Amino acid sequence: MHVASIIPISLTVGANRIVPAVAIPHPLGNPELPDKGERELRLNLVKKALRALQTEVENQTVFE
Repeated sequence: MHVASIIPISLTVGANRIVPAVAIPHPLGNPELPDKGERELRLNLVKKALRALQTEVENQTVFE
């Protein structure tokens, strides 16, 4: 499972579960957000990644 900023790379290497990240320099956050917003963003990304790990997939899947 990849949390990735550049989805085509994850697809090329064959990741079966892909969660889009925020940006290349800060894949799991946004330093321009206030602390509460940053925490919520990170928490939502981690929850999405955990749901992706629990989901049965047969092909490469991007979890938007």
